[in-house]
Amino acid sequence: MSKKPFVDPELAQPDPRWSDADAERFARYKAVEAQQARVSVDEYQRRSRRSFLTGAAGMAGSYFGWRWLQGRPEENRIPDVLRRGHEFNEALWRPVSADRTAPTFDQSKSSIMRVNGRIGLETPIDLDSWQLAVTGPGGEVVGTHTLDDIKALPKVELTVEHKCVEGWSHIVTWGGARFSDLVALYTEQLGGRPSDFVSLETPDREYYVGLDIESMLNPQMLLAYELQGEPLDLEHGAPLRLATPNKYGIKCLKRIATVAFTNEQPTDYWFERGYDWYAQL
Repeated sequence: MSKKPFVDPELAQPDPRWSDADAERFARYKAVEAQQARVSVDEYQRRSRRSFLTGAAGMAGSYFGWRWLQGRPEENRIPDVLRRGHEFNEALWRPVSADRTAPTFDQSKSSIMRVNGRIGLETPIDLDSWQLAVTGPGGEVVGTHTLDDIKALPKVELTVEHKCVEGWSHIVTWGGARFSDLVALYTEQLGGRPSDFVSLETPDREYYVGLDIESMLNPQMLLAYELQGEPLDLEHGAPLRLATPNKYGIKCLKRIATVAFTNEQPTDYWFERGYDWYAQL
């Protein structure tokens, strides 16, 4: 079988045997081709060499940049320049995000969330004797609460999207009390803005989180004791956990034992392991 000879599009002509539709389509395609920029072989080769050199320079820059980054001193398990990046993002978004509320959904779209993380839950717990301790900026205990005390606060149900730093998300319905309503119990002792930060810990102190007070006073920040309309089970953080719709799930402390108001930025379990302390969505 002989090969079909090459035909330069600029010299090609319509075949008289074509239908009117085929001839019209040929004319249209030829007009489009005529508008395309055409370069000489020499110019094409020059552009190819330029693209190759640009790509090689980019690869070399990436390699040496990575080596430089690896040589930087670490701060909380990541290079210091990356930590400065986290802090810059916090400084940029913190003033504008404190009052922002997360999107809410119809409850029919929610379901039981998978268990992801059991740090702080390994130690046995007697739910009947559980109490929540609240400490002031000086470290003194200013109050303790049973679960019935928390349930006596106005109940809120919130259907929101729980987001994990691992990349997955899940629409879930929480039931509980606003953290701001707990704070209101201590207005006389500590004031309406009791501190700059809040630290929360599990009973065994194996898991702990720190948050700024503005985020904690957000109306969607809940002390949750229900999940999908049912009491929390042990693996989901019974008897009380934090629901943080505007923060990643690493801040959703399960099995809260202590709420500490403090004016010093508290440490945080995942912050100590290289993650962003602010963790805002």
